[in-house]
Amino acid sequence: MSQLLSRLEKDEMFYLVAEVDGKVVAVSEISKRSGYEKHVGVIGIAIRSEFRDLGIGTEMMNALVEQAQEMGLKVLTLTAFATNKSAIHVYEKVGFLQTGRIPKKHFKDGKYIDEIIMTKLLE
Repeated sequence: MSQLLSRLEKDEMFYLVAEVDGKVVAVSEISKRSGYEKHVGVIGIAIRSEFRDLGIGTEMMNALVEQAQEMGLKVLTLTAFATNKSAIHVYEKVGFLQTGRIPKKHFKDGKYIDEIIMTKLLE
């Protein structure tokens, strides 16, 4: 826990949550890379299924991009299941481009699913 707090205090991580009626419905984070990649941030986001397609993801992504700029990051990356078309649409809407694909990265519900790599340049 102290390592996590240390990373937060050094602006190496940022967390954002969305609440509805006092209940957390979405969580997201930016994790700043280190070394030769210290200009890169990795984004993760999860939204409860019953709260998707309400604009929460778009608002969170816009806030994450803004925070990444304040953190001095130049590149943001994220990954998504190739089958998650609505998430990919949101990421594209806020300026991410598909920059890679890892075939059969995940095995879910008896099927292989490709992973899409997406990137946004902040310069």
